[in-house]
Amino acid sequence: MNLDDAFEQKNEIAKAVEDELEKAMSMYGYEIVQTLIVDIEPDEHVKRAMNEINAAARLRVAANEKAEAEKILQIKRAEGDAESKYLAGLGIARQRQAIVDGLRDSVLAFSENVPGTSAKDVMDMVLVTQYFDTMKEIGASSKSSSVFIPHGPGAVKDIAAQIRDGQLQAKLI
Repeated sequence: MNLDDAFEQKNEIAKAVEDELEKAMSMYGYEIVQTLIVDIEPDEHVKRAMNEINAAARLRVAANEKAEAEKILQIKRAEGDAESKYLAGLGIARQRQAIVDGLRDSVLAFSENVPGTSAKDVMDMVLVTQYFDTMKEIGASSKSSSVFIPHGPGAVKDIAAQIRDGQLQAKLI
């Protein structure tokens, strides 16, 4: 019988010892009423090996639980990141829609209040204003590197045309 079975069948062993002692001692007038096995004491090396096996099994379970917890944390982080990006996208979409609405209202109001101006003139002026605002922000940031952009009245007109053409092409796609 292996050691694990011996621990599990302590009562059966006690009964077998009782039966054998009863047979042997009855010849001498003794009656064995009960035998009691209090503990099974294996060799110290066997105990140490059993403890190591038990410890290894528990460490394996603990490692699996830790890995599962880490997996759950990574999933939750990814879900939070995805939700954050989704909400940021909604915010950018709303911001752009507000800009478009504001530009439309500005172009209409400017065209009505200043005779002889077209929507293109107003858009060119807005684009130039945005261009200078962008240049101001790039220059004001302490973490920005130098940016070289063609400058001058003709270059600004070219930039306005490039932006307008890019927007028109984006609408076609």
